[in-house]
Amino acid sequence: MSISLTHAEQHYLHGIRHNATQFGHQLLQVFLVGLTLGMLRTVIPALAESEFGVPKGSFVLLMAFVVAFGFVKGALNFVAGRLSERIGRKTVLLLGWASAIPIPFMILYAPSWNWIVAATVLLGVNQGFTWSMTQTSKLDLTRADQRGFTIGLNEFSGYVGVAIAGIITGYLATALGPRMGLFVFGAVVITSALLLTAVWVKETLPWAKAEGARHAAGQSTGPTPRYPKNISDTPTTWEVFTLMSWRDKRMAAISQAGLVEKFVDALIWVAYPVYLYERHLNLAHIGWVVGVYGFVWGGSQFFTGKLSDRIGRKKPIVWGMWLCGVGVAMMLVSDHVAGWLTSAAVTGFGMALLYPNLSAAVADIAHPNWRGSAIGIYRFWRDTGYGIGALLLGWVAHANGTLTSAFWFVSIAMILSGAIVWLFGEETHPRINPAT
Repeated sequence: MSISLTHAEQHYLHGIRHNATQFGHQLLQVFLVGLTLGMLRTVIPALAESEFGVPKGSFVLLMAFVVAFGFVKGALNFVAGRLSERIGRKTVLLLGWASAIPIPFMILYAPSWNWIVAATVLLGVNQGFTWSMTQTSKLDLTRADQRGFTIGLNEFSGYVGVAIAGIITGYLATALGPRMGLFVFGAVVITSALLLTAVWVKETLPWAKAEGARHAAGQSTGPTPRYPKNISDTPTTWEVFTLMSWRDKRMAAISQAGLVEKFVDALIWVAYPVYLYERHLNLAHIGWVVGVYGFVWGGSQFFTGKLSDRIGRKKPIVWGMWLCGVGVAMMLVSDHVAGWLTSAAVTGFGMALLYPNLSAAVADIAHPNWRGSAIGIYRFWRDTGYGIGALLLGWVAHANGTLTSAFWFVSIAMILSGAIVWLFGEETHPRINPAT
């Protein structure tokens, strides 16, 4: 029995060109999301001891704010994906920005490290809602053959924002003091984001529903993806969660890779500033080392997402995991700024190869009816990696009495995780590996 499309469903055209204005608004949104995340990544870890009273050598306590961020953001990714299919993407985006309003004030007036941990909990809520929605909204608007490029652009914009924030806040902290510098930066970014979302961002859920209707009507174009067969047309949350976590080996391989790759970001967030500060780099130079990682990661995704639309997702993911492992190890064999910058660039390029293509692989084989939930659950596992990674890094560093052991742990974990994707993953691009 054929299903006819309604006039409204026919009205929603997919593709970047057809939706260029709204696509641009979403790119600006994820840039602001990146700025919000980046403001806590350079100054606060480096000054945790002198400004916020974290005892020297307290690796587990130092990692506490990343642990809080990871578990909260992971859980909110899960909630955001499902919630967006019920109340819409824009509403969830607005909730995410509203949750960030107290963060600059908490940093400004923080009497202890506990306030920084609490502010990072709110940052996790903000990032779980906002970054998830910018990515999901762009996938709503674009065609299947543009997904790698779409996610590459999304992550390019977001992580360039992270990098720029790390550099600007380093200089602002020097000029205005760490607390006031972060307060001014955060207040401007969050206020701007709220206003732009309220005025210019459109709801994109109707595009996703129109795509699902076209599939149901047999009017979708292009090769058919290898959608999982062991799931209902309108699955429950538990169905999608178990499918992503273990019932579909392709999705499970992607989810574990997403979780492990966040060990790298947790390491760079907390350990790099401390490691470099102990080697007598000032805040501005630390901002540049961390910033190079962010710039290369963000900038290269402009190309690596498009690359995967041509050669597939699996190879860039595996290459990226292994290259990150090498880049992290390079940090320890260097003893000058040029070597640290090179290490950061290699690690950033590895992240650029794997990061957008993990999300694109999920989008390839997740049906439009439950794609928002699938992306949310993948992002749950991925960003829980912040929390798990920070706990493990803190424990490894504490057990060995040095941060260097945490670097080796992450390097080995990335190489092993890439091997799991190589052995148990599958190419998901529908043109390269279509359903029979």
